[in-house]
Amino acid sequence: MLKTSMKLLPLLVLGAVSGTASAAGFQLLEQNATGLGNAYAGSAAVSENASGQYFNAANLADLEGRQFSTGVNYIELDSTFNNSASTNPLGRNNLAKSGVDGGDAAFVPNFYLALPLSKDLTFGFGLNAPFGMRTAWSKNWIGQYYATITDVKAMNFNANLAYKVNEQLSIGGGINYQKFDAQIETALNGRPLGAPIPDGLLSVAGDSWAWGYNLGLTFKPSAATKIGVSYRSAVKHELEGKYSVSGFTAGTVAIGAGVYGLNSTSGNAKVNVKLPDTFIISATHQLNNKWELLGDISRTSWSDVPELRVQFSDGSADKVSKYDWRDTWRVAVGANFQATDAWKLRLGLAFDQSPVKEGLRTPRLPDQDRVWYTIGAQYKLNKGSNLDVGYAYVKAKSAHGDETSANPAVTGRLVGDYDSSVQVLGVQYSMNF
Repeated sequence: MLKTSMKLLPLLVLGAVSGTASAAGFQLLEQNATGLGNAYAGSAAVSENASGQYFNAANLADLEGRQFSTGVNYIELDSTFNNSASTNPLGRNNLAKSGVDGGDAAFVPNFYLALPLSKDLTFGFGLNAPFGMRTAWSKNWIGQYYATITDVKAMNFNANLAYKVNEQLSIGGGINYQKFDAQIETALNGRPLGAPIPDGLLSVAGDSWAWGYNLGLTFKPSAATKIGVSYRSAVKHELEGKYSVSGFTAGTVAIGAGVYGLNSTSGNAKVNVKLPDTFIISATHQLNNKWELLGDISRTSWSDVPELRVQFSDGSADKVSKYDWRDTWRVAVGANFQATDAWKLRLGLAFDQSPVKEGLRTPRLPDQDRVWYTIGAQYKLNKGSNLDVGYAYVKAKSAHGDETSANPAVTGRLVGDYDSSVQVLGVQYSMNF
């Protein structure tokens, strides 16, 4: 059964992850359900099962025997645009302005394996989705000439080694081979081509494979306290794919493409994306035989994503969306309560800073600072297996957007507020074998 699961999991991860970001930017923290109930507080210092290696490879050194862990998180984004001062584009006076929903939902699975190679050396493998986001705004909304669909997702294969130097110190590291897929769609106003020509659609899609690495260590200053430090590198992707212009009437497709700066109605396109690095410092402390406290601080280098630039092989001018994002900090605290030998209860609270600066917010990512409220539980099924469940409600601050283009008569001006929240429900099964 384990061999069959390992063969199927890459297909499940790639097929299921449409991506619905719950962390800032388009980062997915939901790499297991074990930490969800604690809002991922203490993530780089928690080694309850094989899934802890994602946040710190050194966590593998604390595991006993062969283990695997697999789970899934259901992530549901609710994002609503409420108009305040938007203006209509040329000839399009009936577009929806308020109460428009751009949210979506996705299942995000994961799989982890831990195999001791010797008394002090452990190999680990993980399959997960560290980045993902999908916003899907309906056609005929006031911002359709800025964004309709944005869908990005990453599938990550991660091989790790951990070495226990002594009872206090462990070190670990790994390599990552990552697939990144992106699809972007934007409506094109057909009115400038003449009445009653319908709107067109610009679609760009591509994918890429790239390498990265991760490093970490854990230190135990006392029997009750554990400190974890980890670093996950940036990954540079060069996505290659296709673009197409469709939707205009047959005789005006080529004209429409030219009006919007494209030399043809289809062709090859390329997008360079650098996914940011992440640094985490975590700590756990066992107060007594019932209570454990957890906390961490993490930093993500979102300033590595200054813009989204689509380059066309046919010589068409680049399509550029300026982001100018900033680096972000995340702070999380949590507690575990061992209610009985079989039941462990979890609580968590986190603050997650947004990389988006005021004045540069777009409907592709209407991001804002957010707060995580989480609960969870672990049930010991038997001596060698556990079941974890977790729930998170993530509430973002109201996010104001004011976007215009070089030709607002064609695209309109988009001014209003985005109200967003995320709900996450996770389940994780872990066992020794």
